[in-house]
Amino acid sequence: MIDHLSRAVISDPEQNLTIEKRESARILPDSKTAPVRLRKRTLHETKIRTHSTLTENVLSHKVQFDGRIISRNGRDACRELIGFFFTHDQSLTVYEYRQFGKNRTSVLPFIHKNIYHHQCGRRKGKQYQLGDFYVGATLTFLNSDHPRLPESIKENTLLILRITNIDQIALDSLKTASVEHEDDIITQEANDRLVIRAIQDVLKEKLHKRSVRILTGLGRYFQQLDKEGNGLLDKADFKQALKVFQLQVSEKDFESLWLILNANGNGNGKVDYREFKRAIFGEMNEYRKSFVRKAFMKLDCNRTGRVPIIDIRKCYCAKKHSQVISGHSTEEEIKSSFLETLKDTCSKSDEVSYGEFEDYYEGLSIGIADDEDFVNILRTPWGI
Repeated sequence: MIDHLSRAVISDPEQNLTIEKRESARILPDSKTAPVRLRKRTLHETKIRTHSTLTENVLSHKVQFDGRIISRNGRDACRELIGFFFTHDQSLTVYEYRQFGKNRTSVLPFIHKNIYHHQCGRRKGKQYQLGDFYVGATLTFLNSDHPRLPESIKENTLLILRITNIDQIALDSLKTASVEHEDDIITQEANDRLVIRAIQDVLKEKLHKRSVRILTGLGRYFQQLDKEGNGLLDKADFKQALKVFQLQVSEKDFESLWLILNANGNGNGKVDYREFKRAIFGEMNEYRKSFVRKAFMKLDCNRTGRVPIIDIRKCYCAKKHSQVISGHSTEEEIKSSFLETLKDTCSKSDEVSYGEFEDYYEGLSIGIADDEDFVNILRTPWGI
C-alpha cells in the first residue's frame, strides 16, 4: 500500500503543474528550505493533493493473496508470490519474496499494478473481478506485457499463477459491498466441472492402490511423446496413453473433456499434458502442495529446480516409518523402495526435477483422505 501511495503522489504529472502555478504566482519560499522543484518528493513531505492521487482509504479496499507459478521449471514453481486486488478500479498487482543472504528478505515487483484480463478459458478477454479470487483460482497474464520477468518464465506465451491462500475476512467483507453480474459463462464453467468430476469418479477405482505408479509412469510417457519439449500433445497421443495405462473412458466422455480442455487452452488442437492429467485425476489441494514445495525447497538448496538422487538418499529419513517401528522392514529397505518408485518418474536416472517430485506425491495424495495424514507423511522423512 505504501509503495502505491508514494508512487501515485510522486509520479502524478499534476504535481508539476501545481508547482509551476506556485512559482508563476511568485510565492516566496521559506529561506530555510530549498525550492520545491529541487526537493525530493515523498508521500509524507508533499502538501499537494491531485485529482488522480490514490488515497489510503481507496487502497485499503483490497484483498491480499498468496500465489505460485504453475511451471515445469522447479525454480519458478517454488517462487513465493504475494498479490493484491483493489476493488476501487478492479486492478491487481503481484510481488515476489526474494531472499538475499541468510537474514534479509525483500519484496520485489513482479506484476505491476494495472487492470488485467483473463488470457484463456471460458472467461478469455474478460476483466478480473472480485469473484475470480479464491484459493485454487488461476490467473493468466501475457508474458509480453511484463518485460522484466525472468527469462525462464518468458519462454512461454502465458504466465499462469495459482492462488494458494487469501485473506478470507477481507474477501467476505468486500463481497457484501459489491455486485457482480452473473452470465452464461458461470453456467458453462459449472457444467465443465460436472463433466470432469464424472470422469474422475470413473477412474478412481482403476487408480486404487496403483495411483503413484500410474501417475508417475504416465508423466514419463507424456515426456517421451513430447518431441518438441513444449508440453503440448494432440488428441491421438492422449487416447493412446489412456489405452496403454488401461484408463479407458467412454468416447463421449473423452470428447466432452477434449472440448473443455481446448476451450481452456490455446485452441491450436493441442493440450498441455499436465493440464490433461489434472483434469482426469484431479489435483491435491493447495494446503498439501505447500508442504510438497517445502520439502523440495529444503532439498534444492541452490534453487536449480533439480535435485541429485544422491542428495535425496542422504536427506530421506526412514527411522519413524511405521514398518520400521514395527520391525517389518529396515530403514534401508524403506529408503530403497521409495527411491526406486521415485526414479520411475524421472527422465534422468541421477536427478529429480520439481515436476517429477510433485508427480510422485500427487499420486500418493489420491489414496489419502485426510490432509493431516498426508502432511505427516511429508513431515516425518523430510523434517519439515
